[in-house]
This record gives sequence, C-alpha cells and structure tokens, in this order.
Amino acid sequence: MLTTEQLYGLTNSHTVLIAGEADTIRLVPTAAEAYLYMQDAAAQVGIHMAIASGFRSFARQRLIWNKKFNGETPLYTIHGDLLNTEQLAVGEIVEAILTWSALPGASRHHWGTDFDLYDPTAFADGQRRLQLVPAEYEDGGPCYKLHQWLQQHARDYGFFFPYARYQGGVAAEPWHLSYAPLALPCQNAIDIDTLKDLLATQTIAGQAYVLDQLTEIKHRYIDTICLPELTASDTWFG
Repeated sequence: MLTTEQLYGLTNSHTVLIAGEADTIRLVPTAAEAYLYMQDAAAQVGIHMAIASGFRSFARQRLIWNKKFNGETPLYTIHGDLLNTEQLAVGEIVEAILTWSALPGASRHHWGTDFDLYDPTAFADGQRRLQLVPAEYEDGGPCYKLHQWLQQHARDYGFFFPYARYQGGVAAEPWHLSYAPLALPCQNAIDIDTLKDLLATQTIAGQAYVLDQLTEIKHRYIDTICLPELTASDTWFG
C-alpha cells in the first residue's frame, strides 16, 4: 500500500520510468509491467499505443487547477461547450473544473496506477495535436481502433476504464485507464480528513468553497467511478 505522501501525490518515490515512453512518464512498477505486456500484445495485431500522461504530482495538479479557476485555461460544460468564467459563481467554476480535471490531492494520477492513452501514429506527422477529447476515440477519430481494442482486451492485463461513461461527476474519458489491483485499494484509502488537512495548508484557488463542500466533492467526483467488470483476482496479470 502507498504511504500518505505517495497517495496524495507529494512524492513520486513509488513510480518508475517506462521503457519506450517519454522521459517524464512514470507508473508504479507492476502497472508499468502490465502496460508493457499489453502494449506488446496490441502491437502484434497492428494496434499502437503510448502514454500521454502517467503519474502527476500534487504540485502539477494544483497548477492545472489554479489556472482553470483563474481563467488562464478554458473551462467547458459536460457537452464540451466553452464557458465564460467571468459569468460563473465560485461553485459553478469548481464544478466545471471537476468535470474534466481532478482536485489536487485526489487525482488518480497521483497513485501511479492511472494513465491517459492514445495512438501515437495518428499524430506522428505533426499535422494534428492530441487534445484528449471524446471525439478522438469515437468512430472516425484517430484513436478509435485503439479504443475498440482496449475495450476488448484491457481487462486481460488488469486495466479498466474508471470514467467509461458520465455518471453525474467526471466526464467520460475513453483515454483513461486504471490498474485495478492497485488503484481500487488506493481509492478506498483516500481519507476525507487527511485530504482536508492537506488542502488547508496549500494555495488552492477557491479553497474555502472546496473545503466546505469536500464531502460532496469526494462523493461525486472521487468515489463515483465505473467499477471494473472483473475484480483484480479475475485478471491473469497482477
């Protein structure tokens, strides 16, 4: 099990770099091993994959959060429509951020078990830029074949889609995979009092509102996921 510092993204000591990926991509060793097995199996049938984002620190997640809250990065509705930050109340801003980005300290990326996946061949010529939007993974999109393969085979390697569909919290993220044998225990280990104490010591935009609403935020955006159809003990790997 991860330490408190590892669980909340305060250190990357539980993660390793992954062979063949960008030199900033890190996962916990068992998830990295499972990923490489899956990547190799996919390549044998002409499906290519690469990780856009793996482990993400608390500091990095806080930067993403603060930029979105302060209007430096665009905010979108659940349908992908651009929002005017200046017209939103604090609670509406927080809700818009949480639809697409995790609260610092509560990101699954902190654990080193979760990552965002894409097909690198579709972007190799530099003519298009990966945006990590659902359309890229739908029929006709550059990552459609990859997503179809993952839906059939990711579970064989211990992975599942925690945001396979929208359930009133986080938007559907067809690019986000999670290593069930470790991610499920990590999710259960998130303690609201520990998270609140951490956030109270950090420079987080909208801090007062977040702390006041943390119980609801945890229920809606942290605890509510699409559980794997198979438990960790049912997978052959892990």
